[in-house]
Amino acid sequence: MAFVIPVILCGGSGTRLWPLSRSGFPKQFLVLSGDGSSESLFQQAVKRIHSVAGNQNSLGKTLVVTNEDHRFLVLDQLREMKSIHPALLLEPVGRNTAPALSMAAFCAQQISDNEKERDPILVITPADQTIQNPGAFTRALQDCVEVVEADTQAIVILGITPTAPETGYGYIQRSGAKDQHSAYSVERFVEKPDLKKAQEYLANGSYLWNSGMFVLRASTWLAALKEFRGDIFTAAQQAWLNKTEDSADGVSFIRPGKEEFKAIPSESIDYAVIEKCPGSQFPIKMVELDAGWNDLGAWDAVWQVGQQDQDGNVISGDALLTNTKNSLVHASSRLVSVVGVENLVIVETADAVLVADRSNSQDVKNIVTQLESQGREEKNLHRKVARPWGWYDSVDEGERFKVKRIQVKPGASLSLQMHHHRAEHWIVVKGIAEITNGDRVITLKENQSTYIPQGQTHRLANRGSEPLEIIEVQSGSYLGEDDIVRFEDTYGRS
Repeated sequence: MAFVIPVILCGGSGTRLWPLSRSGFPKQFLVLSGDGSSESLFQQAVKRIHSVAGNQNSLGKTLVVTNEDHRFLVLDQLREMKSIHPALLLEPVGRNTAPALSMAAFCAQQISDNEKERDPILVITPADQTIQNPGAFTRALQDCVEVVEADTQAIVILGITPTAPETGYGYIQRSGAKDQHSAYSVERFVEKPDLKKAQEYLANGSYLWNSGMFVLRASTWLAALKEFRGDIFTAAQQAWLNKTEDSADGVSFIRPGKEEFKAIPSESIDYAVIEKCPGSQFPIKMVELDAGWNDLGAWDAVWQVGQQDQDGNVISGDALLTNTKNSLVHASSRLVSVVGVENLVIVETADAVLVADRSNSQDVKNIVTQLESQGREEKNLHRKVARPWGWYDSVDEGERFKVKRIQVKPGASLSLQMHHHRAEHWIVVKGIAEITNGDRVITLKENQSTYIPQGQTHRLANRGSEPLEIIEVQSGSYLGEDDIVRFEDTYGRS
């Protein structure tokens, strides 16, 4: 029986799906597959990769590589799945996928030593793809595991059966016939081609799209990395040796050394290792996957996988359309009306609206670049912001005031904190609030309120079993989110 450790690469900000996807809440945590599922792309990826278990394979602890800022988003979505037992590898900064996989490989070897498995098989997937035929995916993934179990040094990649001359994907050229495990040898990898080349690849029949999903042993990845990019291996090893660990609610948080991790060269799995493997001592194989795969790299891809009506429109939320064809309309917070257009993407959120030609949807990244250059917060955060204790929604703002709606989860609390530049008025609209206000601790129920003076130490907590909601009115000379001094914090932010 093969011992398999699932690895979910959960970094990235999904800038091409702005304004729905933002760095504070990126696309992998959104529900975008268009099949009626209520699961996010991340949850779907976890569920799919666990399907490799069965009579022939046993699963170890799930490793999720994500950044520090997203750890509570990951935890919240994993809690909804209940049966998943993860360890979170928390990157202090993004350094691309090769360092991320290296952390997972070091961690997997440590876990496998504990479980008397010296060299586990890693099944690696990005967190932001969609598959329309899960059964075909499971069979292909199990074939990959069989290849690696038979050949310790092998690296197996899932190649996607191409359906169009796509220029946004890398390609894999296979050679020879399938072996007994339904795997082909890989002749070479080709970068994203121009349209003419992509048409030639499609007509040739021996080229497939690179899915970014791999199966290999932990030791094989580390040996290949050491062979081809020794600088990344050495720097990653130092970051791992300087790691720290803690846990909460049975979940391990593993943080590589911060300064050592920042020193790792930023590189992708493909560039660092995979593309150098054909013809080397690391045999690279490919199993073909024809399962309705899509990496949802732009809004046009979301339209393609969505449920289209008789006019080819994909509609989400409160939207009314007339004389409109082949368009995607996503309404998040209000009625969106569309009249007499074709081939558009229209995405509405509480604080931003995107209108784009579907064929130019890749260029949304240019808007995100402009937002970043102007220092605008709409690049990073929605109006409604997720926090480990719940969320807040900034419903109004003017000169020297801001109004927020705040929800606190049952049993959760904000940090013990103070503000230098603002005072706050709190009105309870739902639930029961325990409020620390200076030296006093009081309990407020619905329709009761309190005042927090500027500079006063305070905390909001929900000790009950139902969500707590308050309206917060801030007033003062500066109302930025960075005007917070934390003294105590359940979530390690003080």
